[in-house]
Amino acid sequence: MTDNARRSGTSIKPPSLGELDAYLISEGSHRLLWEALGAHVLERDGVRGTHFAVWAPNASRVSVVGDFNDWDGDAHPMQPRGATGVWEGFVPELDAGAIYKYRIIDRHGRLLPLKADPMGLGAEHPPKTASIVRRLHGYRWNDRSWMDNRGTIPLVDRPVSIYEVHLGSWRRVPEEGNRPLSYLEHARMLVDYACDMGFTHLELMPVSEHPFDGSWGYQPIGLYAPTIRYGTPDEFRTLVDACHRAGLGLLLDWVPAHFPMDPHGLARFDGTALYEHEDPREGFHPDWNTLIYNYGRREVANYLLANALYWLREHHVDGLRVDAVASMLYRDYSRKEGEWIPNVYGGRENLEAIAFLKRMNEMVYEEVPGITTVAEESTAFPGVSAPTSRGGLGFGFKWNMGWMNDTLSYIKLDPIHRKFHHHQVTFGLHYAFSENFILPISHDEVVHGKRSMLGKMPGSREEQFANLRAYYGFMWGHPGKKLLFMGCEFAQDGEWNHTTSLNWHLLDDPLHAGMQRLVRDLNALYRESPALYRHDSRAEGFQWVEGGASDESLFAWIRKGEPQHAPLLVVCNFTPVERVSRRVGVPVAGHWAERLNTDSGHYGGSDRGNLGGVSSEAIEACGHPHSIAVTLPPLSCVFFQLDRRE
Repeated sequence: MTDNARRSGTSIKPPSLGELDAYLISEGSHRLLWEALGAHVLERDGVRGTHFAVWAPNASRVSVVGDFNDWDGDAHPMQPRGATGVWEGFVPELDAGAIYKYRIIDRHGRLLPLKADPMGLGAEHPPKTASIVRRLHGYRWNDRSWMDNRGTIPLVDRPVSIYEVHLGSWRRVPEEGNRPLSYLEHARMLVDYACDMGFTHLELMPVSEHPFDGSWGYQPIGLYAPTIRYGTPDEFRTLVDACHRAGLGLLLDWVPAHFPMDPHGLARFDGTALYEHEDPREGFHPDWNTLIYNYGRREVANYLLANALYWLREHHVDGLRVDAVASMLYRDYSRKEGEWIPNVYGGRENLEAIAFLKRMNEMVYEEVPGITTVAEESTAFPGVSAPTSRGGLGFGFKWNMGWMNDTLSYIKLDPIHRKFHHHQVTFGLHYAFSENFILPISHDEVVHGKRSMLGKMPGSREEQFANLRAYYGFMWGHPGKKLLFMGCEFAQDGEWNHTTSLNWHLLDDPLHAGMQRLVRDLNALYRESPALYRHDSRAEGFQWVEGGASDESLFAWIRKGEPQHAPLLVVCNFTPVERVSRRVGVPVAGHWAERLNTDSGHYGGSDRGNLGGVSSEAIEACGHPHSIAVTLPPLSCVFFQLDRRE
């Protein structure tokens, strides 16, 4: 397709698959697979209509059915395209908006359940399951400046603070049956809010079409269809466009690890295990009652690889956070002995999935400048964010699940016991620079009986808020990019529920409003202080000042950027005891301004602190020739920055 055709929104593809399309499909290397397969409105011999193409190599007969032919399987039979396994057909005068499915008869003459289009660009509102013909081209983007500049500075060297959102429950409209906001409403309200809060990126939980609301999108069937729950594909693009015009990046959760067994989906699509493995020891996921893609089959890998490109190219998405990577990497993931098949070398690694992930990362970074990929990977698999040229998987970032588990286990403890678990905070620094890490406080931490972030905290109500404020300060001061799930920024009091709105009324309470102000200010401090992000993934950006003060449950460290950047000192007091005139070493003499104190009354604290800053003295402490005597409020985190104006 030419650039002129793409801009005008008129497809000039021939009415049937071209020879190059057929070759690339057979080879499993068609990077624009969504333009060859699926449903496309075009003109054939002067007649406008819709061309359909679907991969079903083991079918004996395929036809397209819908309201337009009264679901008659004999009305529009499709023709096989040589050895590609693809069936194609043209329905005259059929336009965008038409509802359709594929009627497939397997090689044994058995009629299968009607199938939605694996490459469908749209779908009906659940619980209905048919695909909908959608126009792919013609949307007029207004984000040229963003797209041209987003890759000028590597993301690893920039501040990254991500607001994770489930579109169905961020905010609802109670006056209209408690409906969720649309893509267009999110384009105004969510984008404005995220920008006001100082986040650099939104991360949306999966928006690919999925049949079951309770899966939160993590069991998708229509990988190429933005869910109709919130609007049309072009309305989804409007949301992306709005993010970019506001200077906000947008990441999508992407699920190539598994798919549900709904009869209208990919399961035994042409009567055989086409997308999945035949043997359940390879192809069935016991945790989620889903099926695992056969990554070793070139057409299946092509289907997924092209989907990654589809979201990045056609929807201008800035990155993909790949879900459940650990389950992809290991054949014995969540399986007992005898329930899995070793690889060709007798090992537990899923070599085909590993090769797929490497190829995916190589391809998207090559094809789409300025994007990133993120792995949700919970094991110690080496080199997740290392380049494939150095033997890594090639992701841009990895979620630091170990940090999250250790630090949440620590902060949930009664302060009297924390001194015995000091290592849970310090241990993460032993490996903090082995990957490009994101520190995730995600939706998974506030569901299924884990309690809300506020609910995890010990003590009285005021102490719970103080603990959480101190924890957020610790998180923003710690090496690694940041991710916070919606509602956590104002201390949502209950677990997340995907069927209801966040409890926005809590902001009428000064303590909740104070928490929101704290997160806004943490983001502001983070974004304006290169010392807090420039070397997030490099050891030269971090220096312990005190990592062994276990009896006081106190931690102090320096964050450093380039030589011209003013360093910051971060001090955390995780006890309910105020430390007055506590001496802390500093690497440079001068005045250290108090930039942020989580105990500030502005955030709901008791307003104890250091009256704007402290000047150093030539008194040795913590291995440094200079030190400052500071007041550390109970359950607090305080940021000091060297004032270069002195």
